[in-house]
Amino acid sequence: MLKKIKTELTYFTLILLVLAVLQHSDLLNSPLERVGLMAEKGNYLHPLLWTSVVYVVISFLRLIVKYLLHLKNRNKVK
Repeated sequence: MLKKIKTELTYFTLILLVLAVLQHSDLLNSPLERVGLMAEKGNYLHPLLWTSVVYVVISFLRLIVKYLLHLKNRNKVK
């Protein structure tokens, strides 16, 4: 169970980092300035909200693929 939680937290963190770099290209050049802007505006939750939405969509797609593979393999076993 702990391994599953670590895996899902890793996925969430990777999604967060990828979205941050895609949406804010200046994050690579001057990360301290970007963090300073975020602190000035008080935008602490929007990265987590966007990441959560993307994570839920990806998790739903993973669930569909897992179910389809289960159906495919179930028919092969019989």
